Amino acid sequence: MQCTDKNLLMDYIDHNMTEKRRVHTYAVAEEAVKLARLYGEDVEKAELAALFHDFFRGLSAEELNRYVREFGLSPAYFDNNNLVHSKIAAIVMERDYHITDQDIINAVSFHTTGRAGMSLLEKIIYLADAIEPNRVYPGVKELRELAMEDLDRACLQSLEKNIEYIRNRGVYLDEDTLKARDDLYKRMKSSNQE
Repeated sequence: MQCTDKNLLMDYIDHNMTEKRRVHTYAVAEEAVKLARLYGEDVEKAELAALFHDFFRGLSAEELNRYVREFGLSPAYFDNNNLVHSKIAAIVMERDYHITDQDIINAVSFHTTGRAGMSLLEKIIYLADAIEPNRVYPGVKELRELAMEDLDRACLQSLEKNIEYIRNRGVYLDEDTLKARDDLYKRMKSSNQE
């Protein structure tokens, strides 16, 4: 991982994000640091990934679609800001900011979907995004409490809620989300049998 000046990142955030997105990003960073300390993850890596996680969230569909073409991403990402912003941020953080730590790159890339075999850092960023204090949705209070007790169970619960929400809306459900849920369930079941 290259050393990235946090002040440069915060300057970008402060000048390129809406107030709502800026508040969210900083809240996710604080939550990620808290979870990293609790579960023994590198705090600087968690904060860096959290600061990058929504770098491209506020771009227009047209701008994001341009990146989808430029980076050769799946056509499933066209007009899908909810999913593609994380993939673009991961590519740009490696290309333009010279972040080479694959764990940080993956944490940013999969923070909206999860994936099979999530690392500790990936789980932390996934959950920090879901439970930061400004989030308001049914079950978030319980999810926050669970995240402080059992990271895997909290991730599994969040994944299951997301899958239900996406299916109820009838929109594209990324295969990585299903794989993340199934993988976590299998790992937890296996560890309970030992």
